[in-house]
Amino acid sequence: MTEGPRADDDREDLDLIARWKRGDQAAATRLVHKHSGPLARFATSSGARNDVEELVQDTFVRAFNSLDSFRGESSFRTWLFTIERRLLLDRARADKRRRDRVEIQEADAVTEFDALDSLVATEAEGKLKLAIERLSPTQKQVFALRVAEGMSYKDIADAVGTTEGAARVHYHNAMKTVKELLND
Repeated sequence: MTEGPRADDDREDLDLIARWKRGDQAAATRLVHKHSGPLARFATSSGARNDVEELVQDTFVRAFNSLDSFRGESSFRTWLFTIERRLLLDRARADKRRRDRVEIQEADAVTEFDALDSLVATEAEGKLKLAIERLSPTQKQVFALRVAEGMSYKDIADAVGTTEGAARVHYHNAMKTVKELLND
């Protein structure tokens, strides 16, 4: 295990998990408080717009219910991102099935996010948003975990279910695409 802030965070998580397993509810609260912000940012960066809080809550419910299967091969944080990514994929598949069954009128599909976004967006934010939307789903996830969360390529690879080399390539390609579109 490497030394430094990340290793200290990992040790703290393992201590909190052990305390929670012994019945210390405050330890579970601390884990949720510590990791909910990064999980919410990852969900939003991955395209989730509605029910982000519910998605984060579902991630913790699933994690706490299967804590005995956490082997510690990656950090607890990476494991949480992996669970959330799977939930995002499940929701995307369910949404697609729903869209396939029900035809939605575009004019009726106004959301809170669209209204808020149009009020606060600047030209640069709009360009960046467009650039990120053009990334593949994996590139979006890798980009978000690297840029917003500062994760290592190894942790990103674990969270996204790919190799470290592939995570680097996805990040490189995402950055290239974003830079090209921002310069247009």
